[in-house]
Formats: sequence, structure tokens, C-alpha cells
Amino acid sequence: MSSEKNVQRVYVCAGTGCMSRKSMEVYENFLSEIEQAGLTEVEVIKTGCFGLCSMGPIVITQPDDCFYSNFDPDNVAEVVEEHIVSSRPVERLLFKEEGADSSVSLFDANFYKKQHRLALARCGLIAPEEISDYIAHDGFLALKKVLENMSRSEVVDVIKASGLRGRGGAGFPTGLKWEITMNASGDKKYVVCNADEGDPGAFMDRSILEGDPFSVIEAMAIAGYAIGSDEGFIYVRAEYPLAIHRLEIAIAQAKEAGYLGSNILGSDFSFDVSIRFGAGAFVCGEETALISSIEGLRGTPRLRPPFPAVKGLFESPTLINNVETLANVGGIINNGAEWFRETGTEGSPGTKVFALGGNVNNIGLVEVPMGITLREIVYDIGGGIPNGRSFKAAQTGGPSGGCIPLEHIDTPIDYESLKGIGSMMGSGGLIIMDDSKCMVGIAKFFMEFMVEESCGKCAPCRLGQVRMLEILERITNGSGTLKDLDELERLATVARELSFCALGQTAPNPLMTTMKYFRDEYIAHIVDKRCPAGECTALLTFTITDSCIGCTKCARSCPVSAISGNLKEKHTIDATKCIKCGACMADCPVKAIVQG
Repeated sequence: MSSEKNVQRVYVCAGTGCMSRKSMEVYENFLSEIEQAGLTEVEVIKTGCFGLCSMGPIVITQPDDCFYSNFDPDNVAEVVEEHIVSSRPVERLLFKEEGADSSVSLFDANFYKKQHRLALARCGLIAPEEISDYIAHDGFLALKKVLENMSRSEVVDVIKASGLRGRGGAGFPTGLKWEITMNASGDKKYVVCNADEGDPGAFMDRSILEGDPFSVIEAMAIAGYAIGSDEGFIYVRAEYPLAIHRLEIAIAQAKEAGYLGSNILGSDFSFDVSIRFGAGAFVCGEETALISSIEGLRGTPRLRPPFPAVKGLFESPTLINNVETLANVGGIINNGAEWFRETGTEGSPGTKVFALGGNVNNIGLVEVPMGITLREIVYDIGGGIPNGRSFKAAQTGGPSGGCIPLEHIDTPIDYESLKGIGSMMGSGGLIIMDDSKCMVGIAKFFMEFMVEESCGKCAPCRLGQVRMLEILERITNGSGTLKDLDELERLATVARELSFCALGQTAPNPLMTTMKYFRDEYIAHIVDKRCPAGECTALLTFTITDSCIGCTKCARSCPVSAISGNLKEKHTIDATKCIKCGACMADCPVKAIVQG
């Protein structure tokens, strides 16, 4: 790749992932080196997440569109001298696809080819702490359009016509929720952004808040105008310090510029936004528990109906949308409902943002059209499974979702299709698992999480999940019985049907899908006392085969002296002493130790 134009901008990813890998040091070094070189026309910009997190830190130069990956702070001086000053990109540092000889620009990489960025349209392309940059990328045009040219009902009608559904998990029609809240009676109404992202491995909302916080603020103001509200709250996890920092900057700048506060843009509409912090309780992602938390009460769910749209925060009509849902609003207002419907499926228009993680080569943040298949996400976008292993399952919907097996890898990703195979869209966590994973252990992991996060309000959730976890622990410890499978199904059914809120109702989903699609693994644990994946420590056995050469290395590596034998003679393992750490198998030079 050659540089055809002089570099004018250097974009450095300053999302949480890249910052954990010294991207801020990269940023500071660029500022210093460019100043020393006297390059006054070159701007260095901190951006949000580009998406390809496994390649971070990421640096992009414009307008020549060069893409540097896994960037080290020590490389800055060379790139400035060779690339920015002398117009010779440093080829060895540029991103290259696996097996390719030449580099590609960021969005020409295979990772992006099947993506379609709507909610993430500005992430990575703007400075999230500069309102001028947001405005330069069509920011606040939607709010201006609404206030100058549209009635409240017209705004709601556009959102309804777009078919946008809530991206927080349930997929409720967003426009209908807006309409109900607009028509609800009440002198005071509220708009709440749910940024309480609690799924293990999920970072979709966090990345939007870090990379494009103004889009959420603009959408909240539009929603406030539509429903007749003058006040909004962003309920965000306190564990997201960078997102909170950038939200605080964005709110302050929006107020100063006249996009929040009294008489916005000279209209008679006033709207303000403030932040409320969540303490990390997963149950506060449920909207009525979230309301309780904002009110200063313990975060427990409330009986519905009445729904928050009719009687919510401080007993007033309240519109609650999550971050990703709101991030789509500006584009819909600017471009129209049909523009949004051009992407996705009839029943699930638009796109979905996923945090793609687990056993996949390209870990990162992806935004794909609704209707794309799981196979396309795993292999075309994710780059396949590492280390030559095979795909085994995908967990969608977080702890409330289900495990999708290989037989359903061509299932379209939309609300109805996922529900049809026992899973759910959820907020967007997508964890890929290879053939080394124990699915009974996976079910136990998610049940442990749900037991920890239960608010304890109702018995089916508070007690039923504990009983299910106890059974799963017995099975993985080798003391389970076949009757336990019937009891698990009974308890799961009770929890689904009688739990007070969605947390308890959906908690058995990982368990039930693993029992449905991987029942043979449960049988192996119970009948054969064997973990096929070799992950359940209590069921492991280590045996030294006749291939042993008597080198004594295994005995020397054993921390509990469970291995004995003479030099150059076959050794043995005392099963009563063995703690099953696997050190002997890892150190054996001739692979004479096998695991069963």
C-alpha cells in the first residue's frame, strides 16, 4: 500500500479494550512526535472502538486509509518519520489478512465485509469527547429536524414505521412503546436510557457510550419531545468509568451548545439529562428493578401491569430504551423508516450489535444485518475457530439465552428464529465455544451467575436456581444420577412459569438447551463418570501408558509426589494422592500420560 495523499489525521482507538493495551501511550507518543516534527497540519484523534478488538491497539491514518494493528508505542517514532513525514507507510506494521501478502484498509478487511454499521456508524470515526466532531458527522440534525418540522405524533409514527425493536433483549416494538408513553396521562414524564449492561462478556452498550455518546443524548432528547418529557436519566454501570467520563463530557458540551436545557434550538421544548449509577446488579437490567434503583430503593422487580410506560419512575409515565436502541433513532429520523427497513428482515428490521467472544479468531464488536446466519458470523466475520478446533456451540442472549449447537449454525439471527431453537437475542453477547468445552460445565457456570445475581424476591428463582445448581454440581463431581435430569427439568419448568420477573423465567435457558442438544454429555457424566471434554476436574483420571521411557520428568513436576518409578522404567500414578492438576501430562516429553 502506498500513500497517495499526505496524512492529515491519525485516529487512535481509545476504547477500553485498546486502552488496556497501551493505546493511550500510543496517542501521547503521536502527539509528542508530531509536535517535535513540526507537523502542525496533522491532527491526532482519540476515537471509540473500531470493533476488531483482537487486533488492538488500532491506528488509522487519513486520508490515505492505512490500517496499523497490534500497534506498539515504540513504533510511533518510525511511523511518524517514515509514513507521515516521508509518505512511506511502514509495511511490516500494517494489518494483513491471514495468508495475505499485502495490507488492506480497515473496512476492507474480511471482518467488516458482512457487517453493516448503523448504531456504530460513527464509532471509531469521530472524537467522542468533541461535540464539533459529532456535529460535523450529521450530529443533532435529527433533533433539529424534529423540533422544526415534525409533530410529536409524526416522530412516533416514523419510529413505528421503521419496525425498530428494543435491542435490550425482549425485542418489544420501540415505536409502540413510545406511543403508549406519549398517550399516557401525567403531568410529568421521564425518558430513561438503560445502560446497565450485565451479561458476561458483553460490551456493546459500553462501546457505543465510549465511542458515540452524543448519539444517545440526541435520541433521548428526540424521545423526550415525542412523549412530552423534559427530563431523562442514563442508568449506567459504575464499572464503566470511561463511558461515564465521556457521557459527562458529552452532556456538559450539549448543554453549552444548546442541545440540552431550556428552549432547545430556540424552540419551546426543554429537556435535560443526568446520570445515575448502577452498582452492578444484573437484575437491574430489568426495567422495573432499574426504576427502583434510580429511586434510591433496593433494585427488585415490580409487578406488571402497570407497565413503566403508564406508571414508572416516581409513579410517572416512563419510556425506557437501551443504548443500542437509542443509537438507531437519529439515523431513522434523518433517513426515514424505509431506509432502516432496507436492512434486516421483515419481522426484525435493521441490524444487531454483538460482542463476539470466546473461541473465535476475530474477537470484537460486530454489527450485522438481522437475518445473517450464525455460520457467517463465526467463519466469515469471526475468522473461524482457533487452533484447528471445531465449532461446538454458541451462547446467545447471555445468562438468559441458550446454547446453539452445530446443527443450528445456519439459523438466521433474528428474534423469532432464535426463540424457535430455545435461545434468544438478548442484549447482544455472543460467546463461541469449540469442541474442548464441557456443556454441563457451561450450564453450571451460567447457573452460578444467576444464583449470585438473583434479587431473592420470589421463591422459584431464589430457591429453584440454588437447587438446580446443586444438582449440576453433583453431576460435574461424578455423584449425579439419571433421576437428577428429571428433577432439573421439573425445577426449570417451575422457574420459567412462576418466577416473578424475566431473570428467573429465563435463568434455566442455558441449562435446558444444553440438556436438549448435548444430553449425551450429561449421560456420560452420570453413567460413565466421565467428562468428554476433560474439563470437570473431579472426573479426570491420569494414566501412564507403556510409552513411558522412565525419564522421571513427570515425577519431578508433580506438586504432591503422586508419581513413582525408577529411572528408565515405567512410572505409576497414585490416584489417592493425585490432585488432577495435569502438570505431569503437560511435561511428559513422549506424551505417555493420557487423560480419561
